Formats: sequence, structure tokens, C-alpha cells
Amino acid sequence: MAVFGVHVDSEVGEVMLLLVLDEPSTGEEELVVPVSIGPREGAAIASVQAGIVPPRPQTHDLALDLLHAAGGSLLQVEIVKLLGGVFFAELVLGSGRRVDARTSDAVALALRASVPILCHPGVLDAAGVQGGPWIAARVDSEGELAEFREFLESVEPEDFDDQDS
Repeated sequence: MAVFGVHVDSEVGEVMLLLVLDEPSTGEEELVVPVSIGPREGAAIASVQAGIVPPRPQTHDLALDLLHAAGGSLLQVEIVKLLGGVFFAELVLGSGRRVDARTSDAVALALRASVPILCHPGVLDAAGVQGGPWIAARVDSEGELAEFREFLESVEPEDFDDQDS
């Protein structure tokens, strides 16, 4: 899978991570897996895609730094199931161990570590949509990038104050 980008639907306030199958079958439109994520997770993914390097390590950077400091490595990320509208992912470590992760966190780590993102065929079957028209209808990539950069520049820490984290 490849990360197409993060889409902010300003009408409903939903942030979507758009993953595309990076090797579509010949003659078929791209298969897109849209994943609803939070604004913090969207910012973590979009900032990497935009090449923004923070002056201090952010949470995902810290996690990778800790993994490397302990002698480990991240080999790949796998989106393994979809249950009740919730995507489940696993981090596959160099030791062969697997670590349960939210899909948004797994993707943010994969982008930072430049490792593959894989998706179980059952998840693709359940959540994948033909991408050509879907992307064309939902995403104006230049406009979306500008809108998300504006969001990143204006967001304040208290905007993310919630009781579930």
C-alpha cells in the first residue's frame, strides 16, 4: 500500500487517511482504502509527507528512536483486520515479533522508517473502493494539501485536549 494522503472533510470535520494499492491489476482503477483517523494522527502523517522536520522528536519519532536504541528495527506494517469499522494493524519487528497498533500510528511509523505498508486481502475486500472516481470526487490534492498545511499552522495544543488520550 502507498499513502495517497490525508483528506480533511471540512463539512463534517472528519480526517481520512487514504491508502492506495500500489500495484493495481492491469487495466483496473486504483483500489483505495479510506481510514477515518483523528486530527493529531492526520497531522503526524501529513507532516512526514510534507517533509516537515520538527525541532524536537514527536511521539512517532521517539518510538522509532527507542526501538533503534534497543537494537531493534521495524521491518513492515500490516493492516490485518477490520472489525466494526475499526482497522487493526501490526508492527512487524526485525526480531519477528508483532506489536498491535492503531492503523494511523502504524502508518506514521512506516512513513518515518520508510518501510512497506501491507494490507490483508480480507481488509481490501471489505474496505477497498475503486479509486479513480472516488479520489477525483473527494480529493483535490493541491487544495487539500494547502488546506491541511493551514490547519497544521493554526492548530494549538489545547485543540487536542480530550479525555480519551
